[in-house]
Amino acid sequence: MNIRETREAWEAQYLSPYAALSSRTQGRDVPETLCDIRPEYQRDRDRILHCKAFRRLKHKTQVFLAPEGDHYRTRLTHTLEVAQIARTIARSLRLNEDLTEAIALGHDLGHTPFGHSGEFILNQICPDGFSHYKQSVRVVEVLEKNGKGLNLTKEVRDGIMNHRTSGNPSTLEGRVVRLSDKIAYINHDIDDAIRAKIFREEEIPECYTSVLGHSVRERLNTMIHDIILHSMDQPAILMSPGMEETMRELRLWLFEHVYQNDIPKAEEGKAQRMIVSLYQYYMEHVTELPEEYRQMMEQRGEKQERVVCDYIAGMSDSYAIDRFVELFVPKGWKI
Repeated sequence: MNIRETREAWEAQYLSPYAALSSRTQGRDVPETLCDIRPEYQRDRDRILHCKAFRRLKHKTQVFLAPEGDHYRTRLTHTLEVAQIARTIARSLRLNEDLTEAIALGHDLGHTPFGHSGEFILNQICPDGFSHYKQSVRVVEVLEKNGKGLNLTKEVRDGIMNHRTSGNPSTLEGRVVRLSDKIAYINHDIDDAIRAKIFREEEIPECYTSVLGHSVRERLNTMIHDIILHSMDQPAILMSPGMEETMRELRLWLFEHVYQNDIPKAEEGKAQRMIVSLYQYYMEHVTELPEEYRQMMEQRGEKQERVVCDYIAGMSDSYAIDRFVELFVPKGWKI
């Protein structure tokens, strides 16, 4: 009995005509023998879940750098919340949940230590520039498995590359993740900001809460229901015009009141100077890079600047701090 074929037959019979069927994937760059249990997108989901870059997300900043508290989101908990929201929408619309989850779990693999402040400074100092969505694709295509990559399907890589606001995913599953990412961070960043006492729920302008809801739970419920209602049996992922506009305006309000607030940004300059110091050090001491990164230059012909950027981008917050302390902070002398 071939379980994969049974599952693929189920998809063909029960999923939406607009869903991306596992049996019709555009495939992988390196062809592989099909699994007898798992369809192709499920295999991709599993590969992402078990890769090193995914595990490092638990120690990477979402918004608040090194918060003193166990309940602030990290890049990993953000990723899991995106996956949960995206799967709820995909299941309701009879889209491919495996593809949706794979894209969601992989969409932020390329994020730097210290959140978007780390991404900003790497983009400034790296000659070829840096963006986390491109780096996420580079992680799964090149950096994982000692330079071999994960050999994911084209649909998953397309969804990861295009999850940003200006992206245009080729599948509806990718478009679900693109919206779910925004829904997740808008709501959990509000929750974290309230926890950090930046503002109170009652201080969120009524023009937003009257449309979206007066709590994280209400807002999630409202946004998700709106997408499902307007996307059902449609060849697109849609929100009602009023809902989409309100969500966009609330996001802009968060930029002013949270992302640019003095509390989460208090340590941002220090973090960025730390990244600059690490980058300069490894550019001058390339032999101190881990062997797998040196091999990328020697065997693949990758530029030193790119590889140093790869190494730093892959660091967790805590590892970057440890490396900085080891390299730049004097140690006490003992007999």
